[in-house]
Amino acid sequence: MGEYKSFSMELAGRTLTIDIGRVGKQANGCCFMHYGDTVVLSTATASKAPRDGIDFFPLSVEFEEKMYSVGKFPGGFNKREGKASTHAVLTSRVIDRPMRPLFPKDYRNDVTLSNLVMSVDPTCDPEVVAMLGSALATSISDIPFDGPCAMTQLGLIDGEFVVNPGYEEKQRSDLALTVASTREKVIMIEAGANELPEAKMIEAIYKCDAVNKEIIKFFDAIIAECGKPKHDYVHYEIPQELYDAIYEICPPEEMEKAVFTDDKQTRENNIAVVRAAFAEKYAENEDWMKLVDDALYQYEKKTVRKMILKDRKRPDGRDIREIRPLAAEIDLIPRAHGSAMFTRGQTQICDCVTLAPLSEAQRVEGLDPYITEKRYLHQYNFPSYSVGETKPSRGPGRREIGHGALAERALEPMLPSREEFPYAIRAVSETFESNGSTSQASVCASSMALMAAGVPIKKGVAGISCGLVTGATDDDYIVLTDIQGLEDFFGDMDFKVAGTHDGITAIQMDIKIHGLTRAIVEEAIARTKEAREFILTNVMEPVIAQPRAEVSRYAPKIVQIKIDPEKIGEVVGSKGKNINAIIAAYDVQIDIEDDGSVSVCGTDQEKMNQAIETIRIITTEFEKGMILTGKVVSIKEFGAFLEFAPGKEAMVHISKIANSRINKVEDVLQIGDVVRAICLGKDKMGRISFSIKDCPRESKGIGKVVATAGPEDF
Repeated sequence: MGEYKSFSMELAGRTLTIDIGRVGKQANGCCFMHYGDTVVLSTATASKAPRDGIDFFPLSVEFEEKMYSVGKFPGGFNKREGKASTHAVLTSRVIDRPMRPLFPKDYRNDVTLSNLVMSVDPTCDPEVVAMLGSALATSISDIPFDGPCAMTQLGLIDGEFVVNPGYEEKQRSDLALTVASTREKVIMIEAGANELPEAKMIEAIYKCDAVNKEIIKFFDAIIAECGKPKHDYVHYEIPQELYDAIYEICPPEEMEKAVFTDDKQTRENNIAVVRAAFAEKYAENEDWMKLVDDALYQYEKKTVRKMILKDRKRPDGRDIREIRPLAAEIDLIPRAHGSAMFTRGQTQICDCVTLAPLSEAQRVEGLDPYITEKRYLHQYNFPSYSVGETKPSRGPGRREIGHGALAERALEPMLPSREEFPYAIRAVSETFESNGSTSQASVCASSMALMAAGVPIKKGVAGISCGLVTGATDDDYIVLTDIQGLEDFFGDMDFKVAGTHDGITAIQMDIKIHGLTRAIVEEAIARTKEAREFILTNVMEPVIAQPRAEVSRYAPKIVQIKIDPEKIGEVVGSKGKNINAIIAAYDVQIDIEDDGSVSVCGTDQEKMNQAIETIRIITTEFEKGMILTGKVVSIKEFGAFLEFAPGKEAMVHISKIANSRINKVEDVLQIGDVVRAICLGKDKMGRISFSIKDCPRESKGIGKVVATAGPEDF
């Protein structure tokens, strides 16, 4: 079997133990991670040769959630884990983003980082363990990697920071922050927050960074003892002669003219003209023709970065703090329950909101025992036409899932509670046009669409992204407000921040370099606050500043009441008999929760009111003086039985039916008659009795009274 080595450290009050050489020996690098009772197997593998014909680094990150890790059977017919859950996809992205920049830029070998979640301790999130495992497995492997890096999560409970909070603590936290760092700098930030002030967010980020540096010291000792020499690889290089040939066709000053425009299509056409001229001259040089697209990309990138960093010129002529032209409108989609469109330059998002009963909330099967459903869903679509391309739609990819989750995280703190607004809510952001930061345009459009739909969100939320171009030193950089696509592609950072006037609700930071200094982080957060305030005040609020008082006439109407939880069984009835009768009679949908919350959903308000009163009758004990409307459902020699609601019956004695003496009940009552009766209280035998003849209404006699009991009758 061979010996293996085990290493341990105390991390946030729990022991992190890492076994190396115990399992997975054929992987390039493998770490068997234990944090409390959470166990994750992290592996790093690389192909032996580069993939042909690509101009990018083919990295794949997997986070595999096994239901046996929490002692559950998988749902579904097959009882086997299927495709990755949304949470698994988002976790894979969180691992990918800090690690990708640390691989060589010209590395073209396939690399897979796999994390198998085998046991879950509710106090130790496997997401943190997987990130640490991936970083260490790659660092001790022979795969070229400029690591290690480390990741820490931070919560904020009752004003106090909590390092690596467990599942239960996360439910009470005002902050869900994830920060990854290298030895020197912060390399990735992901956050959701309940309007956290900027200064507090910066403090939280560097609290995580300090913990990360301690973890990296621990990792360095492991790497020194267990690390393998890094293997050689085929370097991807573009010959200088090819660049020289392109410079002859398009000198640097001409390239500046080609890219210096605020219109994306014009810029792309200008570059296409350069490529066509090159192809006409060098069509026979097959080796160069294979590399010309990447060479032009690098030439364009170098030109843009030089213009920004040295000349302080942005490709579209804006100042470094200037936001592109903005526009907003609502109600452009007539039958949607709420809709809004937000435009920023050539980025345009249309968001449509749909409201539904709480029973339509998405069920969630995952490792977190506290998250079993999602009442609010934000989905994001990015069709090829939005960037002027043509390709078939294959459903949402990891990027689309990530963008939707970011907007969802930004808006969730502003949503009303289930008690305040008993609806399930779905917001769908359709990308009409894209040229940079569609995710933050989605936040703006969604905030307005929710207000237009009548969702009583607490405050409006806006989002913006800042970019970065760096020079040779840490002090040589420029932060750019509202980056467009070109500045994103050729820049070093995409720092997205969303929030209200009063604080941050979400952050997502991606970079292409080996980390950011604290000065850059602070400036980016300050810039996004400045821009966010401008967008809210000058663009969104003039269109819609407050949620509408009522939901759309096309939206289902929902009324929520509370009943005694002990009475739920009476409302439901045997095998659902009572509740199904109410649903059929009044054409409504009824949802009942364990705490006695009852939501009645329908399109006809009068029928909804009737359904609610029926439920109230079922759950209300009969009391003397109560007047109810009932239907004759049974006739006996001694009287008639009235049904006031499904499962709620009482008897009227023959002597209490009419003012004059009658010989037979059938002389005045027939099955199906609807009458009003007053409760007389308990008789000598302790039984509840009703009277038709003593009902104080003029129509107290016998007749088919079609009105139902109103609130005044109780």
